[in-house]
Amino acid sequence: MTDSPIKTRREGGILEVTLDRPKANAIDLATSRIMGETFRDFRDDDSLRVAIMRAEGDKFFCPGWDLKAAADGDAVDGDYGVGGFGGLQELPALNKPVIAAVNGICCGGGLELALSCDLIVASENASFALPEIRSGTVADAASVKLPKRIPYHVAMDLLLTGRWFDADEALRWGLLREVVSQDRLLDTVWDLARLLESGPPLVMAAIKEVVREAENMKFQDAMNRITRSQFPTVETLYTSEDQLEGAKAFAEKRDPVWKGR
Repeated sequence: MTDSPIKTRREGGILEVTLDRPKANAIDLATSRIMGETFRDFRDDDSLRVAIMRAEGDKFFCPGWDLKAAADGDAVDGDYGVGGFGGLQELPALNKPVIAAVNGICCGGGLELALSCDLIVASENASFALPEIRSGTVADAASVKLPKRIPYHVAMDLLLTGRWFDADEALRWGLLREVVSQDRLLDTVWDLARLLESGPPLVMAAIKEVVREAENMKFQDAMNRITRSQFPTVETLYTSEDQLEGAKAFAEKRDPVWKGR
């Protein structure tokens, strides 16, 4: 539908997902459910390898939850859809890379959405905050994720004060891969997506599963799971044509041709 708040376009194995919900790209329950369906379909389509998450407009990436929709009856604890809020942060078995292209204001649930992506590239005008504390609520997903991504005391400062910080500070703390000018943001992200698309999909799937599942494991417990073939993506990789192709290509001094099988 042309009036959908979520637009998609595809180039080869790359899917670009655009949040387009004027004026601020806030997410209500219906939009969150569409986003979940979109990323679920991306996950389940073997011909797609990389996704880009972006938003329409120069001023807002996403401010998070739509408070106007909430005032009209959208329950905060309502049905966000298969992937949880924004379609990404609770989507199971998403073993493909997702890149966030952040332009403008990225706060609250919008920042949590960006944190659900694997890589974040931001424009120079991007700004960030977790202002939930000022309205008497908790940034729940960010409270779980942020102290694991950046230094503890920095994460607690951002969570407890709700203060704003700019793209340069976000880059300094390691939240961002890169900061670029507004006019270069999409080209930069698409170049990165094409680089990932050209890589070995089975290896990327294994990386994502191991990183996700091992996050709260002891090192040796995670390694034991790998050696005992208890990560399905790793076992698939080690018995694949791509594993053999990688070795052959190295020996023959040529670029490998990945088939994803």
